[in-house]
Amino acid sequence: MKRVFLLVATNLAILVVLSVTLRLLGVDRILDERGGLDLNALLIFSAVVGFSGSLISLAMSKFIAKRSMGVRVIEQPRDAVEVWLVETVRRQAAAAGIGMPEVGIFDAPEMNAFATGPRKNNALVAVSSGLLRNMSRREAEAVLGHEISHVANGDMVTLTLIQGVVNTFVIFLSRVIGYVVDRVVFKTERGHGPAFLITTIVAQLVLGILASMIVMWFSRYREFRADAGGAKLEGREPMIAALERLRQQRPEPLPDQMAAFGISGGLGHGLKRLFLTHPPLEERIAALRAAQA
Repeated sequence: MKRVFLLVATNLAILVVLSVTLRLLGVDRILDERGGLDLNALLIFSAVVGFSGSLISLAMSKFIAKRSMGVRVIEQPRDAVEVWLVETVRRQAAAAGIGMPEVGIFDAPEMNAFATGPRKNNALVAVSSGLLRNMSRREAEAVLGHEISHVANGDMVTLTLIQGVVNTFVIFLSRVIGYVVDRVVFKTERGHGPAFLITTIVAQLVLGILASMIVMWFSRYREFRADAGGAKLEGREPMIAALERLRQQRPEPLPDQMAAFGISGGLGHGLKRLFLTHPPLEERIAALRAAQA
């Protein structure tokens, strides 16, 4: 099951576009010092570009989530279910010490939910129509508690910082590799030859994929924390019951760009496991039961 989440995908695309644009505009020339590579300037350059990609992704997270998932934000509840949904989020947000998030529903037959947003007090929590139809209220409240815990834990901001750091090293190392190939293999003596640009882009893509393993590890780690937070807000048994319900149905995942923000788990073995945004549901259930014992 492919698990490439929104922040990584958007961030990588922004990095490539920024890198190519800056190269075409000649900004990369600041990296040259007497025909060599100014590592201090390169590190500053890498940090600026690297954090720009992740910060732009973070700022756009709510907008893209709403557009890509077709989320209908509840401005005025239309029925008793929507009243219950909004009031549950309000109660949990108060208990978690965060501002009231926007609450929305997206049309999907699968049971799923997600939370996103640039800050704890500027977040979005959305649930699928399938979750509202197929889960009991106690189970759904546990899922909402899980998502509120993501917001309260500041997972999006932490994820952005981690992404910014790995971006910095990806850009830095890709240009060092491009420089070495250009000078050693292609014997370019002054400036940068075509090999520098080509090698840098290829190295950046490869290193970006490898670096995403670190981001995916954090994504899996934060799921255990959010499960524990949901259990604290709504009780351990309802949280376990919600995960068991998801495990029994094996819902289809969210679209790739939203995969990491959902509640449902993933399956993977070997190298594939390194790219999962979520631990398998069985592991999450076992962790909750172990904590209970």
